[in-house]
Amino acid sequence: MTSKALMAPSFFSQNSDGVFVGNDPARGPWSADHCHAGPVTGLAARAVEIEIGAEKMLCRLTLDILRPLPLSGLRVAAETTRHTRTLATTQITVHDLDNTLCAQGTSMHLVRKDLGDVPTAAVVPLDRAKAVPGPFSIGVGLHDKPYFGQFLDVAYPPGFDLHPGPKTLWMRTPNLLEGEQQSPIQSLCALADCGNGISWNAPPKEMGFMNTDLTLNVHREPEGDWHASESISHWHSSGIGMSQSVLQDEKGPVATALQTLVLHPPKA
Repeated sequence: MTSKALMAPSFFSQNSDGVFVGNDPARGPWSADHCHAGPVTGLAARAVEIEIGAEKMLCRLTLDILRPLPLSGLRVAAETTRHTRTLATTQITVHDLDNTLCAQGTSMHLVRKDLGDVPTAAVVPLDRAKAVPGPFSIGVGLHDKPYFGQFLDVAYPPGFDLHPGPKTLWMRTPNLLEGEQQSPIQSLCALADCGNGISWNAPPKEMGFMNTDLTLNVHREPEGDWHASESISHWHSSGIGMSQSVLQDEKGPVATALQTLVLHPPKA
C-alpha cells in the first residue's frame, strides 16, 4: 500500500529569511488559512532542541496557542532561561509575518545518562502488526482545501469503530521541514496535538473542540516512524474540556499529552 505520509510534502518549507511557510499537510481542519497546531509544535521542539543541544533530552514542551497560526509564514524562536549540568529550560515564541505573537511556551531538558537496566513499570505494548488501516478519526475538515488529515497514514486496533469517545490509533506523519531529517521527538509532535481530534465526543458539525494549548511530557524518545495515541476527551457544560493521551511506539509508552479545550457549538 502506498504511504500518503511518505509521499507528502513536508509540513513546512523555510525561506531565505528564516520564515517557516506551511505546505498543504500543515493546514488545519478548522480554517483554510491556518496551520494545525501539531506541526507548529514540531517547529517549537526543533527550535529548543537546537538551542539546548543533544546532550540533554527534551522532556517537557508546553505551548500556549494565543491566536490562529497562519500558513503564510511563522517565525519560531527559543531562548535559554536556565542551563546547568542537570537541566535546561527555554522560552519559546511564535510570531506571524506582522510580528504578532501567536504562540508562546516553555521547555525542560534533562541530561542524558547511561544507567543500564533500571526497574520500571511493566506494560504490554500495542501491537501495530494487527492494526487495520482506516481514515483519520476527525473526518472531513470545515473547508474544501487539502489539509492535515489527508496526508497521514492511519491504522486502528482490530474491530475499530469511529464512534464518539475514547479511541486508539496509530499514525505516521509527513516530515517536519523540507530538506531536513526530523528528530524523534519532533516526529511525535503532530500526533501529540491530535488527542482532541481522535477522542471527540461529538462530530465537528455538532460541536467545535479546539485546543488552546498543548503540554507534551516525554520520558523516552520514540523509535520508528509509526506512533500510537490512546486518547480520551472530557467535555463539560461550562464550555471547557480536556484531552488526555498516552503516546507510544512499538515498544510501549513514550510520552503523555494534555490539551485544554474550548467548546463552541456551530453558528446557526
